[in-house]
Amino acid sequence: MQDTGVTAVAHVIQLAVAPVFLLSGIGAMLAVMTNRLSRIVDRARVLEKDIIHGGTEASKLVMDELHALERRARLIYRSITLCTATALFVCAVIAVLFLGVFLKVDTTTTTTIVALLFITAMAAFFLGLLMFIREIFLATASLRIGMHQVPVAKPAPGPVASGSSKKPGAA
Repeated sequence: MQDTGVTAVAHVIQLAVAPVFLLSGIGAMLAVMTNRLSRIVDRARVLEKDIIHGGTEASKLVMDELHALERRARLIYRSITLCTATALFVCAVIAVLFLGVFLKVDTTTTTTIVALLFITAMAAFFLGLLMFIREIFLATASLRIGMHQVPVAKPAPGPVASGSSKKPGAA
């Protein structure tokens, strides 16, 4: 009888390995997302500081960039929230697997709960990644818009060569 309990726990540990690896991947994604959020916040602080020290009138470009940063921060915040929820659901999957064995809960009940939690985790992760890609699209779009707004220096008028109007080979 003791052997059956050990076998059941060993089987649950085997089942829990995949969700643990999934948690590692989610943790890596969260690290990337929090890094992006900190860069957004740092850039916004620099722009806000420039507005405060530069006077009450902010240029339209600076205000547009601040609005874009605000939208990006909101998206990345939602993405972080959804991916954190994903990690919590995956932790719940692991806990239910072990509780099912230790409390000797019906296998069908445990399987149903695990499946529902895992589906919920994947849905949250999917939505979190959608928010993340939207933030990336917004970042690249605002970069392209910003480049179109940068004034381009016109070449200085120079002397025109007197023989430049001749056709090649003409004498």
